Amino acid sequence: MRNASGQEPQGPLCLVTGASGYIGGRLVPELLAAGYRVRCLARTPAKLRDHPWAGEVETVQGDVTDAETLAPALRDVDVAYYLVHALGGGRDFERTDRLAALTFAEQTRAAGVRRIVYLGGLTPRGVPDGQLSPHLRSRAEVGRILLESGVPATVLRAAVIIGSGSASFEMLRYLTERLPVMVTPSWVRTRIQPIAVRDVLRYLVGSARMPDDVSRAFDIGGPDVLTYLGMMRRYAHVAGLPRRLILPVPVLTPRLSSHWINLVTPVPRSLARPLAESLRYEVVCDEHDIADLVPDPPGHPLGFDTALALALQRVREARIDTRWSSASVPGAPSDPLPTDPDWAGGSLYTDERELTVDASPQALWRVVEGIGGENGWYSFPLAWAVRGWLDRLVGGVGLRRGRRDALRLRVGDSLDFWRVEEIERGRLLRLRAEMRLPGLAWLEMYVERDGNGATRYRQRALFHPHGLAGQAYWWSVSPFHAVVFGGMARNIARNAEAGGAAEPEGTERRPDDAATGPRPAPAGLQAPPSAAPERGE
Repeated sequence: MRNASGQEPQGPLCLVTGASGYIGGRLVPELLAAGYRVRCLARTPAKLRDHPWAGEVETVQGDVTDAETLAPALRDVDVAYYLVHALGGGRDFERTDRLAALTFAEQTRAAGVRRIVYLGGLTPRGVPDGQLSPHLRSRAEVGRILLESGVPATVLRAAVIIGSGSASFEMLRYLTERLPVMVTPSWVRTRIQPIAVRDVLRYLVGSARMPDDVSRAFDIGGPDVLTYLGMMRRYAHVAGLPRRLILPVPVLTPRLSSHWINLVTPVPRSLARPLAESLRYEVVCDEHDIADLVPDPPGHPLGFDTALALALQRVREARIDTRWSSASVPGAPSDPLPTDPDWAGGSLYTDERELTVDASPQALWRVVEGIGGENGWYSFPLAWAVRGWLDRLVGGVGLRRGRRDALRLRVGDSLDFWRVEEIERGRLLRLRAEMRLPGLAWLEMYVERDGNGATRYRQRALFHPHGLAGQAYWWSVSPFHAVVFGGMARNIARNAEAGGAAEPEGTERRPDDAATGPRPAPAGLQAPPSAAPERGE
């Protein structure tokens, strides 16, 4: 593999687990820039193929819970990064995390790995494990397992990570943007020590060089200790918003808080609850010993306001490398798309549309690849809005996740309540549904030329029902398909024929609870000199 400069990397080999996630996807290019060779472990390697760095790394298929796939992935590895966890993965997520960490620890020891690096959560001082939230308790247990593995380990413990696309930043952003007056749970007065994502990445990269006799946990945080209330007020100031009126009340439990967060922000309830539970505790660093081994350069760690300004700048410029939704939703369908017309796996319902389009294939593809997010779904806004709200009410992701990039998609991207399963640029976009459904669903959009050279648009929705509930679901929504899917095909064609500039009649701009997006920061907002452009944010 050659790096961006065309040279074969010669440095130590790092294995990165969780490379399709928020931190892992940003760590890989940082390691490459630092001269390391990188191997990525992924359950679905195709999810990494469209990343800018894909050609510079080795990608292997495997799972941290599967020793048979871990063993070859760890061969010749110097440093193994453990960046996976089963947050929100059902009631047994603590057990899943434990078994995965034990398997990883055993296999790294057997492979002779020099160091393990793990990013965990900052736990509150003096609180017994039994009183911690399940999320924090599991993070702490994984850290202990890795430290006891027999392999030197670095466990970095962070509280709230502030960076464009992080779950913590998105939650803070939408709560503050959308609610000039809010009634909040008492945890908004809990003290927190946030950290900028680029400092997290700097510590992760620097941990690879630690001496072999260092094996311990390190608290990492920025220079500011704030309450969540203070964080919201500072966000409003940095974003140029009027001062928010915030009224804390004692009656909102973490469960009720998660419903509130689910209602107002793009963060689904399955992720909002562990975040809210964690915010009940004061999480402040006890030490900054990491600086003895990974020295802080001038201007670092970044202050909270600087981290916010950098994140907002990335959002404003639509340059978000990874998002909290980069990782697959726990429980999302994973079965392969049945492509055999005579598929024997049970019922497979389809809705197919095909149109001739008076536009070039390139113009049509621009519309197809730009679907979702702010552009909407080109048909019956009310139907999409209702479907999105219903999904949120049952704990699904709704339509609020939007897009990572306004123009281009890559395999693995979340797209409202879909995920990009396959993309053949200029020809095919296949989306897999991640909404709560009694079955599996896909949406395919094709751009083709017919035998006469004319541009053709072909659209196919597929549904594989699970049981009677799935059958009932399909037949209950099929009367709306002519309006929803038929209207989508017609409006996509019209928009392509208009050069992609005209907004077709009936096109939704902000379906469901789609993000209004943050108000652009004032033109005068600039990052302080210490936050000069660099990699990682």
